[in-house]
Amino acid sequence: MKQKLEYLVEEMIDRRIFLDEALDEFEKRFIQTALTKTRGNQTKAAEVLGVKRNTLNRKIGQYKLGEPQ
Repeated sequence: MKQKLEYLVEEMIDRRIFLDEALDEFEKRFIQTALTKTRGNQTKAAEVLGVKRNTLNRKIGQYKLGEPQ
């Protein structure tokens, strides 16, 4: 896992992806995966992520998750 992450970070730096963009994308995918694994149950997803449900709900709105792309 650590080796994969190191490779990914190097590749992102080479492609000139800035830290704030990388962090946003990681958080968005982390949340989306938790929602998928909990079949959209926000209470369970918040528990899995270790955040409060209100925080998760705000992040879902921020990243426009659950909306058609």
